[in-house]
Amino acid sequence: MWNVEVSSECIGSGVCAGSAPRHFALGADGRSRPLATPVDPDDAVLGAAASCPMEAIGVSDAGTGVPVPF
Repeated sequence: MWNVEVSSECIGSGVCAGSAPRHFALGADGRSRPLATPVDPDDAVLGAAASCPMEAIGVSDAGTGVPVPF
C-alpha cells in the first residue's frame, strides 16, 4: 500500500486529476487532493506525481514511510 500526499505547493493545475482521476480531484479551494490514502500501488499515481509541475505530490510506502521513486 502507498500513502499519497499533496503539499501546500499545489497550484491546482489539474494535471494529476486529468491523468489519474481515480486517485486525485481538485477541491473547492482549487487545489488537488488524494481521493483516498493509502492506495494500492498504481502506475497512474506515479505518473501523476511525476507530471506535477510543482512536484507537490508525495508517494510513500504505507508500511515503512520510504518514498516511492517515480
